[in-house]
This record gives sequence, structure tokens and C-alpha cells, in this order.
Amino acid sequence: RPADQPLWLGSLKSNIGHTQAAAGIAGVIKMVQAIRHGLLPKTLHADQPTSKVDWTSGAVSLLTEARPWPETGHPRRAGISSFGVSGTNAHLILEQAPETATTPEADGSEADGSEPETPGLVATGGVVPWVLSAKSAAALRAQAERLLTHLRSHPEGSPVDLGWSLATTRTALEHRAVVLAPDAEQATGALTALAEGQPHPGLVTGETGTDGKTVFVFPGQGAQWTGMGAQLLDQSPVFA
Repeated sequence: RPADQPLWLGSLKSNIGHTQAAAGIAGVIKMVQAIRHGLLPKTLHADQPTSKVDWTSGAVSLLTEARPWPETGHPRRAGISSFGVSGTNAHLILEQAPETATTPEADGSEADGSEPETPGLVATGGVVPWVLSAKSAAALRAQAERLLTHLRSHPEGSPVDLGWSLATTRTALEHRAVVLAPDAEQATGALTALAEGQPHPGLVTGETGTDGKTVFVFPGQGAQWTGMGAQLLDQSPVFA
């Protein structure tokens, strides 16, 4: 922080309420996004700082308005202090990642300009999920076999593009599998195992078991939520 700039203070709780065990990770997510977009987000529902604190005695200021996070020649940094009721706490400092130059290997080519040896896969620097689904277990195995055939016939393919297309252009049916593809050997091994109906460390399979729509509820309450939710489900048609 430059000496002539205040230390800006914000609150995740103003955005999504009491997060309990998710307090740490939710604070991390908020500040990663703030650093990425260069914006200090407004703290909601707190237009006036509390009169219980002497705000004139230090450099701390409340973010009552969203503010640009200026480039100063130094990495942006954010301190996070989150206390989860269930004991999941986070006290850390995040720093803006340095700019990275694009290398020839990043687009799937080798340093000498040649194509990678393994068909259908290039380096990504992380795990890429490939999601498949079908109406039956046999159809799911057939999907895996067809994907293996596709990889062999399209050696120029990108695992990221493939993962995107599998997730966004195909219908999600009852029988499902996720292939975790950190590298060529793991991806093809997991696909082969799926095609053969065998387990694999890079493969997760399952079957949907819920009729109708699924709702995720973030109630902002404490340990009483279990009984309260069950009672509302039983007594409140709107809630149910």
C-alpha cells in the first residue's frame, strides 16, 4: 500500500450473509476476483462507518463505494481474515500473480515447432475435466469408446476445447462420468477404463437420483438450520 493511500476495508458478509464454515474460501474467492478485475468492491448495507471506532486515528477506511484498484507498479495485495463458526478459518495475504509470457509449448507445439507425440492432447498446466453422459451404462461406455476414436483421428485437438464442448454442447443424461485429464496417459487410461467398465483413479462415475430441480440453499444460519429446514419442508408449501 502506498503511504498516501488508505487501507481499504470490506466485508464478505455484506454480500452473502453469514458463511460459517465457508467464510475462509468465500473471502478468498471475493478477493481473487477483485484483484483480477482491478476493482475494490463496495461493502453493502454499511453506508456509515460505526461511531464506535475512531476512523481518524489510522489509515483504515470503509469501502462505502466501489473503487478502481489502481496500478502502482507493485502487485495488488489483499489481506483476508475470516472466522468460520465451525472452525474453518483463513488468515492470509493474497498477491497479484505476475504476468506470464506465452511460450510455444503453451499452444500445444513443441519447442522445435513439431506436434506433440500423443494424439489429441496438449499440455494445459492443470487438470481438465471431460464430462460424458448417456441414458444407460452401456451407452456411457460407448461414449468413451467414441471419444477415444476421436482422439486418435484428431491429433491436433486441445483438451481444454474438448472439455468445453463436452460440457456445453451435449445433453446431460442420467448415467454420467468425469474423466480427469492432467496428461495424455491419465486421460486415455481413464477413457479406456470407462469403455471397459473398469475403475480408474482419473475417473468418476455416477447416476442421477433426483427427480425435478435441485436447489442449493445458503441460509446464513447456525446449527439450528437442520431442524428448521426440516420443519419448513414439512409445513411450508412455498419453501418445499
